[in-house]
Amino acid sequence: MELTLGLDKLNLVIEAKCKDVAPWKIIGVTAITTYSVFWLQDFLSDEEFGVTERAKRFAFSWIRAIPLVKRKVDEESSKIRKSIEEDMNKSMVGLEIYNQLPKEGRSVEEVFSEANSYFNLGGCEWKSGCMSGAVYNFNVDANKLFTDVYGLSALTNPLHPDVFPGIRKMEAEVIEMCVDMFHGGPDACGAMSSGGTESILLAVKAYRDYARQVKGIKHPEIICPTSAHAAFVKASQIFRMRLVLVPVDPKTYKVDMKAMEKAINRKTCMLVGSAPGFPHGVMDPIVDIAALGKKYKIPVHVDACLGGFVIAFMEEAGYPLPPFDFRVDGVTSISVDSHKYGFAPKGSSIILYSEALYRQYQFFVATEWSGGIYASPTFAGSRSGALVATCWAAMMYYGRNGYVETTKKMVETQRYIEKELRGMEGIQICGKPEACVVAVESEEFDIYRLSDAMAKKGWSLNALQFPSSIHLCVTYLHTAEGVAERFVDDVREIVAEIRLNPKAVTAGSAAIYGMSQSIPDRSMVGEIASMFLETIYTVKSKSQ
Repeated sequence: MELTLGLDKLNLVIEAKCKDVAPWKIIGVTAITTYSVFWLQDFLSDEEFGVTERAKRFAFSWIRAIPLVKRKVDEESSKIRKSIEEDMNKSMVGLEIYNQLPKEGRSVEEVFSEANSYFNLGGCEWKSGCMSGAVYNFNVDANKLFTDVYGLSALTNPLHPDVFPGIRKMEAEVIEMCVDMFHGGPDACGAMSSGGTESILLAVKAYRDYARQVKGIKHPEIICPTSAHAAFVKASQIFRMRLVLVPVDPKTYKVDMKAMEKAINRKTCMLVGSAPGFPHGVMDPIVDIAALGKKYKIPVHVDACLGGFVIAFMEEAGYPLPPFDFRVDGVTSISVDSHKYGFAPKGSSIILYSEALYRQYQFFVATEWSGGIYASPTFAGSRSGALVATCWAAMMYYGRNGYVETTKKMVETQRYIEKELRGMEGIQICGKPEACVVAVESEEFDIYRLSDAMAKKGWSLNALQFPSSIHLCVTYLHTAEGVAERFVDDVREIVAEIRLNPKAVTAGSAAIYGMSQSIPDRSMVGEIASMFLETIYTVKSKSQ
């Protein structure tokens, strides 16, 4: 009764207020208000980005829509695109570009000869150890073995395990050997993927679906350090999940554990730690992260994609590490790349789980397809069995003792480089790298000047950001006689030269990379990166 009287009074008030208002105004205000409410609701409930990030993106999109701003941005973008295209195609001078199929097929000899000439393009002497990461070993005997095994298995397809049982056996054995390497229990299991990014995507997919179906979390969230691999950002975008980035300690570069615990909420479906992290080679405190996982009943993923085939053997090589694998109670999955320090050809990685309960949520199964029941363990359907076979061949060729020996040499080299660089004035080592990587920054000068100058001496280093720094990812190629010493000598010489004029105007790629960090609208930086990617698929001869 009281509710009815209240509604009647409200109705009288509204009628009194609106009696002199034109109907079209009432309709217009109602429509605009309704639209605004739904827009605001959509804006605030986005699963992928936080409110602050969405507000920034919205504001910058409006600013860039201003004609004067848009014209200036378009002009600068055109210049950058042209510069990227020229740089990418500089090695194409005089080469014939094929935009159509040749009318007649060519002989084996002709095709091989031309293909062989392409492998000599580019100026980086990676075989001499001038490359950071990318190519992790160059063993003539192993390479011949891989070539021969690839030839035997080139046409096989693991999607049909009944047709190719030998490939199925090899894949299962690779996974079992990796389970043993990381001290998995009797229920530990895994799967092979095409690389670290896919392994990470698979883990995220598994934990997302587990959270939805078992825990009833409608919109699961990921928590990982800002130093974690960009594949977690990719996973969050693909799966439309919220990625909560936790800061790292500015001195140790390890994840801030207090901030990680504070970030945990009822939507959290996984915690992430790196062992070691790609940027700085620093090991996150996996024991502490796993303890959080146990406390809040959240799965914990250890990303060992970069150095998994190093850290697994460091204890035997004489370089013990804090616990990081399945021996740590609470670690539920590990990603490790066999095509890095496992020395297998590119295209193989392994995702491991502490128990099959998690792995089943990474599988894809379509039961209602007219083509039959379709099931695949990873994102790929058909894939090359040759990548499985060559990975198996690499692990059998090197064996445990072989990996222990290569690990010992690489860690010795990494520690030597770290020690020598740490003693140089003008640069500082980022944190305490445990394996694989040595990263440096500078409080005196633009560190990208160092990487540019090193490039002129033939070195290819990785540029990092937030903070500005560069790193060398140490591989087995760097253990060759004299390589590490030459690297240290070149750094020492260049740093001494730069310190004579530390505030000099930065030019070249150093200026571009430094500038990109100061641009608040990160979508513009993304567009420049996209230009680079687009140029990969646009081949032009400089003579054109």
